[in-house]
Amino acid sequence: MISIIFKEINSFFSSLIGYLVIATFLVFIGLFMWVFTDTSVLDNRYASLSQLFAIAPMVFVFLIPALTMRSFAEEKQNGTIEFLNTKPIKESTILLGKYFGNLLLVVITLLPTLIYVYSVHSLGAPVGNLDMGEVVGSYMGLLLLGSLFTAIGIFTSSLTENQIVAFLIATVSCFLVYLGFDYLSRLPIFFGNSDLLVQKIGAEYHYAAISKGKVELRDVVYFLTMIGFFLWLTWVSLNRRKW
Repeated sequence: MISIIFKEINSFFSSLIGYLVIATFLVFIGLFMWVFTDTSVLDNRYASLSQLFAIAPMVFVFLIPALTMRSFAEEKQNGTIEFLNTKPIKESTILLGKYFGNLLLVVITLLPTLIYVYSVHSLGAPVGNLDMGEVVGSYMGLLLLGSLFTAIGIFTSSLTENQIVAFLIATVSCFLVYLGFDYLSRLPIFFGNSDLLVQKIGAEYHYAAISKGKVELRDVVYFLTMIGFFLWLTWVSLNRRKW
């Protein structure tokens, strides 16, 4: 599994696209945090990283599918997926290697944003006037959300050998899982507490809860269950040829 993880990372950084994807993420976040007037930290009256954690999920909707689209689609396109299957490696090992390799790329992408944490921490009056509990909770929520999007991206990549198709399906799927149920709950067909139940099916509800700095078991279980579900779908997709 370790060799597959490093293969994914080396494959990503062996081309210019990998660096462009990470740079695009950081530029987008930087523009919203420091340049655009409506969301700039410099125009707020108090030190906060709410802009980062409000914008990052929507950037993830496009970023993570760009990271994961090559995982299995490229293997199918080049015919190397059959070569992997002939090796004495279980499909689950290949799957988890691909998943954790891409998840590590998400972590690598997030690491430079710690500079923003230090900057906002230093801008506080007095210095350090920043709710670190909320920041830690928000990063945990963002990591769980990124883990879910990675599982979705891996699944869609296993469905096709066309990377662009995998990217588009993953982008739409991530958007629907994140915000689709929130929009659905606003329809007039739901009344009483039924709209809240529909919201809880979506990832945005649980991400928002964790981002407040209050990490509850039910929210963590939701993400772990959804991640497991999409990884299982990927395993089924990989084994359908044998069946």
